[in-house]
Amino acid sequence: MLVGEALRRAYDGQVVVDVEAVEVCAGVVLALLGPNGAGKSTLMRLLAALESPDSGRLVFKGREVSRDDPELRRAAAAVLQRPYLWRGTVAENVEFGLKVRRLPSAARRARIREALGTVGIGHLSDVPVDTLSGGEAQRVALARALALEPEILFLDEPTADLDVTVRRQLLADLEWIVHHTAPAIVLITHDPGEAFALADRVVVIEGGRIAQTGTPAEIFEAPATEFVASFTGAEFMLSGTLEEAEEGTVIVRLDSGHALECAGCGEAGRRVRVAYRPEDVVLAPPGSPSTSARNRFDAKVARLHPQGGLVRLRLESDGLSLAALITRHSLDDLGLELGTPVVAQVKAAAFHVFPE
Repeated sequence: MLVGEALRRAYDGQVVVDVEAVEVCAGVVLALLGPNGAGKSTLMRLLAALESPDSGRLVFKGREVSRDDPELRRAAAAVLQRPYLWRGTVAENVEFGLKVRRLPSAARRARIREALGTVGIGHLSDVPVDTLSGGEAQRVALARALALEPEILFLDEPTADLDVTVRRQLLADLEWIVHHTAPAIVLITHDPGEAFALADRVVVIEGGRIAQTGTPAEIFEAPATEFVASFTGAEFMLSGTLEEAEEGTVIVRLDSGHALECAGCGEAGRRVRVAYRPEDVVLAPPGSPSTSARNRFDAKVARLHPQGGLVRLRLESDGLSLAALITRHSLDDLGLELGTPVVAQVKAAAFHVFPE
């Protein structure tokens, strides 16, 4: 539906977007994921034709378009991180774009009711917008965009400025909305959890460039670079050296002396770093039977950090430090406290190897 090719944009000589290709497809939720300052919002403005690239081109439905192209502008709608609402009631704000498009009054009223109902604020129709909370204001902006029945909906950090409770509620509603409204959605976010929960495909951006593109599962399970692994929640162990490589697995000898069996390939003698996710570390009492996990460490609990319903543990094993993430229920079942011995088990596929 919409393709950006060789898009490049710089401000004051500083390149903020340098993207070879990005595609927005009908029926797909595409997340642009990256840290603050990565160029996500600039790339969104280029894709929405709100801003012109210094070089490259934008193709919409097979036709090259430029800034403020009327067909693309009519097909797209955007919800920004800080919604701008006009003076008046909730309904009047949602109606604004419909009036611009000269819809008959009966059609406007029907769309307003439907849009407000979709985002759960139908009861606020006649309320002045200057009395709304931040979460309610964001829902008005979302309803205003949905009322236009866009072919592409851009969501720029829609939950970033909301408190935890309101953010959780809006995110839950967005999970339904993104799959039942616009044929194509572009979500801009710095939160991997938000991207993985809402998107069909994820574009990870680092320094204005695409680091990896794939499904949430592909990004999560097979990060292409150290940056992608780290940004999406992986821990890094000590550096090491590849000793053996055969049949899709490698042996990495860490500088601590520990040997790890990891999924991957590479040349023996190469220096690498190993990443893993704390939730992939399985804990068991000492003396437990071996499992299919190829890596097994006798460790002790060095630190405990409660995180709501989860507990993050730091484990020490003869100079090797591991993080594990378990439920409070598992913590109680295992009887873990500071100094408790425990067996940590990690499958080879859970270790990701990157060149140092």
